[in-house]
Amino acid sequence: MRILGIDPGIAIVGWGVVDYVGGKFRPVAYGAIRTEANTPTEDRLNSVYEDLTTVIERYKPDTLAIEELFWNTNQKTGIIVAEARGVILLCATRHGLDINEYTPLQIKQAVVGYGRAEKKQVISMVTMMLGLTKPPSPDDTADAIAVAICHAHSGSSRLRDFYNKPTTMKGKID
Repeated sequence: MRILGIDPGIAIVGWGVVDYVGGKFRPVAYGAIRTEANTPTEDRLNSVYEDLTTVIERYKPDTLAIEELFWNTNQKTGIIVAEARGVILLCATRHGLDINEYTPLQIKQAVVGYGRAEKKQVISMVTMMLGLTKPPSPDDTADAIAVAICHAHSGSSRLRDFYNKPTTMKGKID
């Protein structure tokens, strides 16, 4: 299974593509989509969409795993990140990817074994699990790979399928 993990953001969108076969990970590619702070929001969102499209078309993942939003105290930043996350979900849907969402607690639990793990611990485990010579940079990239690892560990669970049954309801325009 080829998994595209995403750590959503507006300034930096971390992404990581890993293959998970026979209980083993193989890093395919990873990086970050960056947007300039003084650029209009709509242009930044467009850049996220276009750059993510390039990643999807180049690496052809089977599925997308994305971190759910962690609401911080800055509402303006939270709203803009939510907009970027919406663009990411739209891009994945338009490319026919199955979308899987995980909380920060679930991701840390799957990667480190402890849901309250520190960022350094997550980065260290990602580096070790993928056999990398140095930690992925920036941290958002390591976080995205952690999301992919989380999906590999929990995505094949039959309980996950039970709790995340797909819906057939589509939006309608009257």
